[in-house]
Amino acid sequence: MPDSTLPHHRLPPTVTLRRRSTLGNVVVLLLFILLLPQTTAAAEFVDQDGTAIVFNRPFSRIISLYPAHTENLVELGATAQIIGVNRGDNPDAVHHKQTFSDSDSAEKFLAAQPDLVLVRPMISRAHPALLARLRASGITVVSLQPTEVEGMFAYWRTLGDLTGRAAAARSMQTRFLAGVAAIKRKIPIADHDRRPGVYVEAIHAKMKTFSPTSITVYAVETAGGRNIATDARPRNKSNIAEYGKEHIIARADEIDIFLSQTGRMNPIDIDTLKVEPGFELIKAFKDGRVYLIEETLVSRPTPRLLVGIERLHRLFYPQPQTTDNRQ
Repeated sequence: MPDSTLPHHRLPPTVTLRRRSTLGNVVVLLLFILLLPQTTAAAEFVDQDGTAIVFNRPFSRIISLYPAHTENLVELGATAQIIGVNRGDNPDAVHHKQTFSDSDSAEKFLAAQPDLVLVRPMISRAHPALLARLRASGITVVSLQPTEVEGMFAYWRTLGDLTGRAAAARSMQTRFLAGVAAIKRKIPIADHDRRPGVYVEAIHAKMKTFSPTSITVYAVETAGGRNIATDARPRNKSNIAEYGKEHIIARADEIDIFLSQTGRMNPIDIDTLKVEPGFELIKAFKDGRVYLIEETLVSRPTPRLLVGIERLHRLFYPQPQTTDNRQ
């Protein structure tokens, strides 16, 4: 039998404590690594200005000059990587960030020491000298603005790659598509040709509508409407298309719903629409089915597009619908 009087060979208390402390440090370190933006292998893509963008790490000091970029970055969890935003309707999460404008001097941008400036093609066309100066100073400038829904998903993935948040971008797309599927199940008319005909006004002063492949028309169709202006043709790769009053009036009897986006691009109200000469001939005006929808909900390539689609669905089908009464 073992002698009970022999001393037990235990590790000194200090060693035991040191082991526990080491284990705790490992756990903390692993959590810290998991919370960091995911590292990105060397990647290359061509932005909408035709510029080849090559990078091998996530960007950490980003200036965003388009509210949609900013909103998507926040949605991806990259708020801390944003150091500056444009002066616009940005999410509350970035209201404390420094503000920039595409009319600011290059020196203001350089003083902030960004590693990435996100713009859109309109800014590229208006301020080529500014962007050239930033690029010459070693700053990556990326121009992005999708005009159709598949491009929107690719755009989200690009933002995810740029910020090291590719998984978050994939999750954003998955959630969006799940929401779309839920709305589609509520559409009571299965036959597309029998759904309410919708004319979507982009710019009232110029009688412009949206391209049939635009994000806005996608929202209308997904909500259960049927786009009337299928023959609209955009110019210069825009999502806006000429249409004209004569063309609108020629289809007056087909327009069950007249929808106008409202915002910076189209500051409009219902009263102005109602007194537009000739519009009294449109079926939607006779039936009182003239609606406004916020530009930010149907024209921007952000997950909030889902909110816009849901709101449109309620306008198109005011009565609660179930999958049991599809026609």
